[in-house]
Amino acid sequence: MPRALLSVSDKTGLLDLARGLHALGWELISTGGTARALREAGVPVRDVADVTQFPEMLDGRVKTLHPAVHGGLLARRDLPEHMTAIAEHGIAPIDLVVVNLYPFRQTASRADVTPEQVIEQIDIGGPSMLRSAAKNFASVTTVVDPADYPSVLAAFTANDDDLDFRRHLAAKVFEHTAAYDAAIASWFAGQRAERFPERLCLPLERAQALRYGENPGQAAAFYVERTGAGLAGLAQKGGKELSFNNLLDLEGALLATEPFGDQPCCAIIKHTTPCGLATGADALEAYRKALACDPVSAFGSVISFTVPVDDAAAEAVSGLFVECVVAPSFSAGALDILGRKKNLRVLEGVARWSRGALDYKRVRGGLLVQERPPASIDDSAWRVVTKRAPTDDERHDLLFAWRAVASVKSNAIVLARDGATIGIGAGQMSRVDAAFLAVHKATLAGHATGGSSLGSDAFFPFRDGVDQAVEAGVRAIVQPGGSVRDAEVIAAADEYGIAMVFTGVRMFRH
Repeated sequence: MPRALLSVSDKTGLLDLARGLHALGWELISTGGTARALREAGVPVRDVADVTQFPEMLDGRVKTLHPAVHGGLLARRDLPEHMTAIAEHGIAPIDLVVVNLYPFRQTASRADVTPEQVIEQIDIGGPSMLRSAAKNFASVTTVVDPADYPSVLAAFTANDDDLDFRRHLAAKVFEHTAAYDAAIASWFAGQRAERFPERLCLPLERAQALRYGENPGQAAAFYVERTGAGLAGLAQKGGKELSFNNLLDLEGALLATEPFGDQPCCAIIKHTTPCGLATGADALEAYRKALACDPVSAFGSVISFTVPVDDAAAEAVSGLFVECVVAPSFSAGALDILGRKKNLRVLEGVARWSRGALDYKRVRGGLLVQERPPASIDDSAWRVVTKRAPTDDERHDLLFAWRAVASVKSNAIVLARDGATIGIGAGQMSRVDAAFLAVHKATLAGHATGGSSLGSDAFFPFRDGVDQAVEAGVRAIVQPGGSVRDAEVIAAADEYGIAMVFTGVRMFRH
């Protein structure tokens, strides 16, 4: 009689699998809550304590860590000496292990959880059984994913002895236990004062395969920290499947609007950087102001809103070719309007970073790891460095420009007026070129740059950036400061009678 050991935290599909195995003549062995669930359902089951002849102890911490279990899992059927050894000790082979682990990550992610509660969710016996069985996949079938129950049961029903199938299941086991241990290591690392652990473990799971990467010749997939995390938690309400580039641009869009909190704000993103960003009284006004910054570049963009999208805003957006729109929610009418554009991806919800998340950039042979930039940006630590202080209106536009420039690729310059970008210079090799481009883009879009405010993501290394800004009519500048030529730059601002503030914080986005 073949034997199966069932011990699962997630009992999805358990009863169907157990009933199917019993009908095929399998003996079922189980532990604790799993055994209780099977008995209550009328499925015959044998307690693991009957197999080990040793009771569960230490509140269930010790139950399967026994030679009667691991001998039955690890014995090689093709080695007579292995089979003789277990027979001498009264150990019978175990042919199937169905185990999923304590919900460590789900527990650790709760805001109200204590360290003691997290530690209790570190599974010991489960990973040990899985690893023993998966190592011996030539003889033992190991199942860690409830989605595999039907195919496993079908294979046993057909009496299909498929080694490749067992190898595939074993690979899933080691992926699963590696991710489980990585999550535990990551949690312990977060308990220490040291921000960056000696060894970095990233427990990620594949959320979806993508049609291709940045270009059609590149295969790609989307991995997440856990099911429903971040962008994977957005509900898609319509349109085609998300692509690699869509996901990148969605991150750029949410990065752009995040500093504005619940204030109505709209960001229009191309190639992960804004081509328009604005606040307004509502979603419609914010969108119109953002679009006015650079309506040409907005073609084929990704758009993010911080507030619900109503029918009027949806009607306005539908007049433009857009790849994706993301917002906390959409009115029924808005979904109907946007749904008429069959290829437009509509995403609803709020995608947040996990607590203490780090930022990773891939380089050859490794990762660069840094803290994430602040989500909240204010002006509480600003310092006026010129003779003239900004007016209240200028201060308002400077704060907007500073929040906006944080999401623009460096070197970055933003021209702003009345809570909207009117010109953006992004990704230039010199800051003076970025300033030139911001003015040029504003002029192309028909904006008068006189009286505008300027935000620079890093300091001006020379006064030429100020000279160019003044030539365009800029009246106030916000920048980090910190250049060896700060005095020269401040003197230039005073010469022109414009206001300048230093934030003391750089907003560089490489």
